[in-house]
Amino acid sequence: MSTIRFLLAGLTFAAMSLGAHAHGPTPQKVEEKIEIAAPPEKVWGIIKDFAKVSDWNPAVTKSEGTGGNENGAARTITLKTGELQEGLDYYSEKEMTYLYRLSKEKVDVLPVSSYTAEITVKPGTSGGSLVTWMARLYRADTGNEPAPDRNDAAAVKAMKAYLTEGLQGLKAKAEAK
Repeated sequence: MSTIRFLLAGLTFAAMSLGAHAHGPTPQKVEEKIEIAAPPEKVWGIIKDFAKVSDWNPAVTKSEGTGGNENGAARTITLKTGELQEGLDYYSEKEMTYLYRLSKEKVDVLPVSSYTAEITVKPGTSGGSLVTWMARLYRADTGNEPAPDRNDAAAVKAMKAYLTEGLQGLKAKAEAK
């Protein structure tokens, strides 16, 4: 009798496990932070124009936008691998933050199917700034068995590299004499 219960428990667990994997991808989160030896107002002054990310992010070779810094504004950014379109969802000069999203999926440019991101400048240590850039994203292939270049690890790696390069570029520009 205990063998039957054990087998039933095993089959039940196996069935539940299969169901758990059938629901699709889990959103991933990437968060990068950097301390910058410049006041928050100076750092915000560099990043505050949503359309001009190419001015400080070396990963972006060109950026153009419409709508200024108003909710609903749009920008097209050009990376080495191609163009992405993003839309501005929230902007606050007072809070020194903005939130934006990928408007059109282009997995050949960045191996994600969608993302939202937020960049924020706050006072840091010794009169400097702390910049936090966070993204929530889904991998390029949202099926149950994605190829290695379109899975969660590839998406997180690509987004982390993009955010890190951008923050390092911002730091270099803000701290330049």
